[in-house]
Amino acid sequence: MNTQSMVMLRRNFKHVARNPISVFNAILMPVVMMLMFVYMLGGAFSVGVDYVDYATPGMLLMAVCYGLGAAATAVNSDMTKGIINRFKVMDVSRGAVLNGHVITSVLTNLIAIVAVLGVAFLLGFSPAAGFLDWLGVAGMVLLLGVAAAWLTIALGMAAKSPETAGMASVPLVMLPFFSSAIVPADKMGPGLREFAEYQPFTPIIETIRGLLHGTPSTGDAIAAVAWCAGIALVGYLWSRSTFKKRA
Repeated sequence: MNTQSMVMLRRNFKHVARNPISVFNAILMPVVMMLMFVYMLGGAFSVGVDYVDYATPGMLLMAVCYGLGAAATAVNSDMTKGIINRFKVMDVSRGAVLNGHVITSVLTNLIAIVAVLGVAFLLGFSPAAGFLDWLGVAGMVLLLGVAAAWLTIALGMAAKSPETAGMASVPLVMLPFFSSAIVPADKMGPGLREFAEYQPFTPIIETIRGLLHGTPSTGDAIAAVAWCAGIALVGYLWSRSTFKKRA
């Protein structure tokens, strides 16, 4: 990472740390969701294993999604409030601006994931994963974080205002509820079950779940990596194109 990207990273990270709403949405909200589903609703679901063991992979994915609104709002603020013009005068590279937002989003996600995992262990989470399985989980989460960050930044730059940029990430926040994150897809009604089985987040969740349980599925892993790579590529190209047009 070059010096300019590091400067952008420090700038963006300070903005996140100084905004209580961003900290709550990105880090505390996933923890609240974890507690709510395991303590309040977990007993209502029959998933064949302890609910905390079933739900934790989905909560890790949600931890990635809940911080996206702040990333979209931040990049849109840069685009609409004149800071980009100031960077151009200062000869800051365009790549550094985008890389700074992506890396800030990924680091925020990792902090949230560590918090969710800590709470999960306190609630009795008992994975069967070995060292290589944990490496696989880390790689999957990192790949998902990068893909989601590029797509969110593209959505943020395409939005007309910071308010609409924040709303643009809502579908990514809601999509995990229509996947296998909370309950198995085969327990859902017709129509919704097929949607849950074939939407992008389900193979990602099942890959993380399989790795944590020590029984990874090659088919889910291939689908998960393909979805993440595709989302990242679309987000990257869209971000670069929009940045060139508007900056």
